Amino acid sequence: MENNKIAVGLDIGTTKIVAMIGRKNEYGKIEIIGTGKAKSLGVKRGVVSNITQTIQSIQQAVEEAESVSGMKIDNVVVGIAGQHIRSLHHSDYITRENADEVIDDADIENLVNQVHKLVMLPGEEIIHVLPQEFKVDSQADIKEPKGMYGGRLEANFHVVVGQVSSIRNIGRCVKSAGLSLSKITLEPLASASAVLSNEEKEAGVALIDIGGGTTDLAIFKDGIIRHTAVIPFGGNVITDDIKEGCSIIEKQAELLKIKFGSAWPGENKETEIVSIPGLRGREPKEITLKNLSKIIHARVQEIIEYVFLEIKNYGHETAKGKLIAGIVLTGGGAQLKHLRQLVEYITGMDVRIGYPNEHLAGDSEDTLSSPAFATAVGLLYEGLRGDSYSEQIIEEVIEPVFEKSPISVTTATKLTTNATASVLTNASMEISSEQKVQENQKPRVKSFLEKFTDRIKDFLDNAE
Repeated sequence: MENNKIAVGLDIGTTKIVAMIGRKNEYGKIEIIGTGKAKSLGVKRGVVSNITQTIQSIQQAVEEAESVSGMKIDNVVVGIAGQHIRSLHHSDYITRENADEVIDDADIENLVNQVHKLVMLPGEEIIHVLPQEFKVDSQADIKEPKGMYGGRLEANFHVVVGQVSSIRNIGRCVKSAGLSLSKITLEPLASASAVLSNEEKEAGVALIDIGGGTTDLAIFKDGIIRHTAVIPFGGNVITDDIKEGCSIIEKQAELLKIKFGSAWPGENKETEIVSIPGLRGREPKEITLKNLSKIIHARVQEIIEYVFLEIKNYGHETAKGKLIAGIVLTGGGAQLKHLRQLVEYITGMDVRIGYPNEHLAGDSEDTLSSPAFATAVGLLYEGLRGDSYSEQIIEEVIEPVFEKSPISVTTATKLTTNATASVLTNASMEISSEQKVQENQKPRVKSFLEKFTDRIKDFLDNAE
């Protein structure tokens, strides 16, 4: 029944909002059924700044995807990013009561639960705890401690922190658009799922996702997420620089960047000129491509140096932390001409452009294999696979908010035809039965998440 499971990825970005519907084919690859795209008007640097405009953009993207696919969307997998996301490293341990018994899930849960009790800054909450290496007594570098004997269980953790208000604002927009959240995941992790191979994650790789408002970084080594960061600069800053430097309007600056922009100034000659139409009765402007590429080069260099500093802070220059697979560039900003060469020059690392075709079916449209759709494809992939980071984030942080104000989509449901409603009912039954199977397969983890959800609910109640 896995092939019949339908999932929807909703990428709420700074420049565009994408809704992507898909399912797995008989070969386990993702088959995209419908895609909708809308201009994002209410999001700045990955954070919702205008609830009403964001809701309208979500509805527009969803309606287009529904029209293409002939399906009605109810549940979506949403990505979270923005400059409010930060990460930290933490080590913690527990002392087991009986060292003569083997370590089991309950011990690991107790350790993770202890990390969740860390005191954060006001308004912040831990949204994810990712265990890295474990240590049992004096034995270090253990990936899986279950089944081992030991009195002291210790681990290093990658802890992701975000502002509760920003997370809830995204939830409010999705709910007000007539949708419900099935999962939520960090956008750098979603993009990594779409463009990185297991071999790259094992060898060590840095994924740089250059979006409109932010540049997201995710570093993998030995198959484990090691570092995440959000740089509050993206493609829109480059567009703003062109607008100011050339004294033109934003729409013209964006077109210039896409059609003639280059991150490498040496490529253009002084004699190469592009003419921009003047505003209402004014003379056209002539801009040399050399000057255009100088403006772009200066800003891109700044962004890459910020990212490279994060990579060095992670420990790339050490023998143990070396990223053998280098850098993978993705996102809409990765399509800038000669960007790959500039990144190689600044970092001295191997660089490739990441296309989200790692899990896509071979007959997918070429446009969907663009780096600009990496996050949307990754969110769709997260929705189709059962074991993701996003399941825990939604249950730990988002669900308690929705429990207090249940989502109603009665009006939207009335608009569907009887035939469509029948198809949706069958699909919903299949999905819910799969979820029940998954819940039954991991009762211990579920019970821990339920306990933690209650604790977060109390926290949010008190905050209000």
